[in-house]
Formats: sequence, structure tokens, C-alpha cells
Amino acid sequence: MAEEFRHKELTGQIIGAAMEVLNELRPGQDERVYERALEVELNLRGVSVERQKAFPVTYKGHPIGTFIPDMIASGQVVVDAKVVSMFNENHIAQMLGYLAITDLEVGLLLNFKHAKLEWKRISAAQR
Repeated sequence: MAEEFRHKELTGQIIGAAMEVLNELRPGQDERVYERALEVELNLRGVSVERQKAFPVTYKGHPIGTFIPDMIASGQVVVDAKVVSMFNENHIAQMLGYLAITDLEVGLLLNFKHAKLEWKRISAAQR
């Protein structure tokens, strides 16, 4: 259970910032618009953000590609902004893959589709 709430304070800050972004911009924007606004809001709140950081993907020691997450907050949480009807198993599986590739422990899915922000914390322990 404790693993599920790892980086609880940071994920709470990210969720609060995302709520502020959605309140300002309202639903109906593109994912990239929310992502950029979230970066601004997090920086205003003193949370560092890395956007589009490249991670090499290997298979049995051979490079096979590159993964570039939307953003990483404070070097600890992978943040993925979505505009979808609802989260599904594919979104969760994708985030678990992101956590494996980045070697981070916590991911946060944010859905800006509706008037009320939806979010889901994902733990690498779920793998």
C-alpha cells in the first residue's frame, strides 16, 4: 500500500496544477496545449519539469528505439496529459511501459477531456 502513494506530495502538486490549467483553459483543447500550460503552472509553483527528454529503448542490449515522455516532474514522476473519454487498460499499460523504460516509480495520467479533471496514479509496483 505504501508503494501506491510514493511521491504523494509531488503528485498532489501536479494534480492541483492540472486542475488550475483545466479551470483556466476549459475542456476542448489539444493535449499539447494542456501539456504546455501544465509546464508553465508547475514552474510557477516551483516544480521542475523536463519535457520531451529522450530515453533509449533496448532489447537484449541492442538499441531498438527511443522513448520520449510528455514530461517528467522533479525527475520523479512521469506525467502524461490526455484528452480521452475515459482511461482504459491501454493507457495504464502504456504508463507501466514508460515507468520501466525511464526507471521511475510513479506515473500520473491526467485527463483534460471533461469539466472535472480525471487522474490516475500508476505505480511501477503494479508491473
